[in-house]
Amino acid sequence: MAFGHHYQNAYVTRNIDKALESFRKYADTRLILETEVEVELWTPEGTGKGVQKLAFVWVEDHNYELIQPISGDVLKIYRDALPEGDEMVFHHVCHRVDDWDEAMAKIAQNPFPIVQRGGTPGMLEFCYVDARDWLGHYIEYIWAVPERWQQLGGR
Repeated sequence: MAFGHHYQNAYVTRNIDKALESFRKYADTRLILETEVEVELWTPEGTGKGVQKLAFVWVEDHNYELIQPISGDVLKIYRDALPEGDEMVFHHVCHRVDDWDEAMAKIAQNPFPIVQRGGTPGMLEFCYVDARDWLGHYIEYIWAVPERWQQLGGR
């Protein structure tokens, strides 16, 4: 079930600013991108919008994504993983794929359910697979056109 290029480890936190301070202190970052976004997401419970703060911290060609859920029922997979305090907690890995339709076909052949999907068709698409029974965490798969990948900090 693990395929594509693993390029990211992601963490959830209640305090993205504190998390970023630690990366600025301890990591040799080449790029940090910060944003707050409202996204339309699909979950098995339905679709909806969620607001989250995100930071993409690049160390060479590896990315650390920091996620602070703000509002929206569709952000349950992040909120349920939050620690009681304001530290960071590991949440998922992300694999970049070259062909979205092929990736979705591979995912469909495995027992791990898709628990969240989103993106902009033809530009960037992603989904989360619940691999906690196997690996102890989620796996995110992402596909993006080259221009969008570069906007995210990828090379």
